[in-house]
Amino acid sequence: MTLPSSQDTQDPRLDLLKAWLNRHAAGYSLELGTLAPASSDASFRRYFRLAGKVAEDESAGTLIAVDAPPPEKCREFVQIAQLLEAANVNVPRVLEVDFDAGFMLVTDLGTDSYLGALTDAQQAHDARRPRTLMRDALDALIRWQLTSREDVLPLFDEAFLRREMELMPEWFIGRHLGRELDDKTRGLLDRTFALLIASARAQPQVFMLRDFMPRNLMVATAANGSNGAANLAANPAANPGVLDFQDAVYGPITYDVASLLRDAFLGWDEEFELDCFVYYWERAKKAGLPVDPDFGEFYRQLEWMGLQRHIKVLGLFCRINYRDNKAHYMKDLPRFIGYARKVAERYAPLRPFAKLLDELEGRADEVGYTF
Repeated sequence: MTLPSSQDTQDPRLDLLKAWLNRHAAGYSLELGTLAPASSDASFRRYFRLAGKVAEDESAGTLIAVDAPPPEKCREFVQIAQLLEAANVNVPRVLEVDFDAGFMLVTDLGTDSYLGALTDAQQAHDARRPRTLMRDALDALIRWQLTSREDVLPLFDEAFLRREMELMPEWFIGRHLGRELDDKTRGLLDRTFALLIASARAQPQVFMLRDFMPRNLMVATAANGSNGAANLAANPAANPGVLDFQDAVYGPITYDVASLLRDAFLGWDEEFELDCFVYYWERAKKAGLPVDPDFGEFYRQLEWMGLQRHIKVLGLFCRINYRDNKAHYMKDLPRFIGYARKVAERYAPLRPFAKLLDELEGRADEVGYTF
């Protein structure tokens, strides 16, 4: 598939991207006529795939052109890609970048996403493949966390945590449900948020990717060396390929584990979740990471951390819908309400929040999740 002409699309950014790529065409054997959308994104970043190669002696493959208009985070992408590569995590290699324009040319990790592979495995009732893929992802996460150090990445501090959760009252309760917050509801939210913030801040702090989920992980294969990705046969650590990491911060150790298993697009039974959580906890302890020595407390920390993320996502998906006109995320709101309620009902200090969710979901059923 090729893109229509700029006269048809009226896309000035695309014209600028093509002109920028043309300046690098000779060095990477780029075929601009093959430029086509590669994936969608919740932000304003866009990704395009086109024919090209890193080195002259390689066979033809594909590369990824990134359109990340400022203030999208090109500098952070390059910095964190270097950190991840140093941790032996498979990420796209940045070939060319224009920070002022917001353009990048990077290696292509392929089209076989964890989301697709895990969905196919669920539909085929294949329990072994998800276990293998998730363990690969958790091993990669441990390698990343082991390289953690202070004063490198932004802090996922109290203000950051609270700012994320405030998306829920503003966009889910206020904008989506059309409900004004009374003093009782505001007080309940404040108490819940304070509990979750205290739990998150009390945890060991490590490098944290924030969007470590199946949609942003790619299944590595032994045959994608022409795209600059690591060769899986020579390097088992190549799986998974990791994308969308420019928002990495320094924060709670359980965050990325929770986001991997309690995702917007996939759900797992508790037996599989627990198997993965125990695997991570045991491997992390053995590697020397400061996870809580009591698995019960580690699990509570993980669940409360996941609840903070789910509260944020309820507001975020509504904001993306109403502000950015991307309605397809709204169909996943019920999954996140389910996650949030399940955790809140399990712990006595959070049960008032579970009751609020029951009330809000009844109102949400009236409003509707999709449009």
